[in-house]
Amino acid sequence: MTEYIFWIALGVLFYGYVGYCLLIMVINSVRKFFCHIGRSFDAGAVLPEVTLVVAAYNEESVIVEKINNCFELDYPQDKLSIIFVTDGSDDNTAKIVGLYPRIILLNKSERRGKSAALNHAREHVHSPVTVFCDANTMLNPLAIKNIVRHYQDPNIGGVAGEKRISTRVGNHSSVISEGVYWKYESLLKRMDSDLYSVVGAAGELFSVRTALWTSLPEQGILDDFIISIRINLQGYRICYEPEAWAIELPSISLKEEGKRKVRICAGAFQALTIVKPIFNIFRYPILSFQFISHRLLRWTLIPLCFPVLIFSNIVLAYSGGSVLYLIMLAFQCFFYAMVLCGALANSKAHMPTLMRVCHYIFFMNYNVYLGFIRFVRNGQSPIWDKVSRTDLVKVG
Repeated sequence: MTEYIFWIALGVLFYGYVGYCLLIMVINSVRKFFCHIGRSFDAGAVLPEVTLVVAAYNEESVIVEKINNCFELDYPQDKLSIIFVTDGSDDNTAKIVGLYPRIILLNKSERRGKSAALNHAREHVHSPVTVFCDANTMLNPLAIKNIVRHYQDPNIGGVAGEKRISTRVGNHSSVISEGVYWKYESLLKRMDSDLYSVVGAAGELFSVRTALWTSLPEQGILDDFIISIRINLQGYRICYEPEAWAIELPSISLKEEGKRKVRICAGAFQALTIVKPIFNIFRYPILSFQFISHRLLRWTLIPLCFPVLIFSNIVLAYSGGSVLYLIMLAFQCFFYAMVLCGALANSKAHMPTLMRVCHYIFFMNYNVYLGFIRFVRNGQSPIWDKVSRTDLVKVG
């Protein structure tokens, strides 16, 4: 029985981090070999009207740079509406936004969280396409043009842009680790999109057909995930567009990044109760497969498998089992030694890559436990403290 437990735990960890990626890479390669799979766009197609929605709570330190970035977007002004929602801000954010007549300012005195702010914005969106982005992310000039071309396909209900972490503003380990993680995530999203659909867009930059955007539960935490999955459940795909990207500044430290990770994990467990139909593998076979492989395992079984693997390995290694279990235990001890060394040196820029990767994997899974505890205790409000980030840099 212990051997079964050990190999199942090892198999889940391998599949969650490596196996799924390899599997869809093979599937996509086979499909491309036997079928013509590619995206073709009509360069002469009429550009649709678009509304850019930016939720900005107490963002006075970056709001001018964000506004200028919006104005630099290469999209016809008469077809681009810009809405800034500053609900609950008690700094100068709303006052600064109000200085720009081109921007529609929505501001309520009460702060009820981002989901409530987006519901407020929904009442003022009249274009067929809506683009969401955060106030602390800067978009490339062609982002919106590269997004809207996908709506030539009537099966596309949303478009996920690429999130990038700026490493020009710091070189400590947390910055580098976060950047490496999002490169891996971007690769998975691109392959998910090629297979069928992205499962959960990132709020830093994504777009939807406005008609498919339904009001969010105001206690909802992961607004981006809920909006995009609900569109999937209506029978539409979310595709991935790497040439529409948002660059975000990294958290100022791993401790600050941990605050964000715990909130996201608590929101993930809450979201599972909101998008329950996604578990219907008979109605949504490919989508369910992608969701379970890419998301659900990371939120549930993978964090559990780490302690199960080490304890079962110890039992097998010291109960007269095969020498293989002694070798596997040595590898696990090495992994946790790298985790410990990474924790002691996480502010160092020149930490070895292997140490950095081991430490960040442990860090993410540890925060899943904290997020689950917060969810069970109902301790995660839709209103949260902002994460401290490095100083803003202008995107060229």
